[in-house]
Amino acid sequence: MQKRQNAVTFKGNPQTLVGPQLKAGDKAPNFTCLNSSLELVTLDKTPAKPRLFSVVPSLDTPVCNQQTHKFDEALASYKDKLACYTISLDLPFAQKRFCTTENIANMQTLSDVHNHSFGQNYGVLIEGLPLPLLSRAVFVVDKNGTITYVEYVPEVTSHPNYDAALAAIKSVAG
Repeated sequence: MQKRQNAVTFKGNPQTLVGPQLKAGDKAPNFTCLNSSLELVTLDKTPAKPRLFSVVPSLDTPVCNQQTHKFDEALASYKDKLACYTISLDLPFAQKRFCTTENIANMQTLSDVHNHSFGQNYGVLIEGLPLPLLSRAVFVVDKNGTITYVEYVPEVTSHPNYDAALAAIKSVAG
């Protein structure tokens, strides 16, 4: 498995990411995550329409909370044109509680706790922390399964570029 040393920082400390550095034009890699009903979800089981994968370290932190709310609100108008996912290593139970408590309606949660395949295949699994976490990132995938936008946020505790991500979504979802 490829490892990218010093790919991001976490609270200012350099971190190694496991997996490839994807770019626009790459085929979206497969993964196996758990949804809130503990069902296995793979890329092939997501709808064949544009998809947003908003990757966060943990929903129970301020920036991750804000990121999920920001996309949830901004993407409400896309309803049937876009499938929206927040992915973390939080347990599905914690993700479900978060969405219920925070009234998240447009973002579906996927937990990569099963086998870390999303983290490894999308190059966002942080290596070497006391607790496994995913690095903050945003991926937009078109209906054909091609990545059209990627942002690996350089500092894990910082926000992604929402404007760029929303522009990328608009270009594939109308």
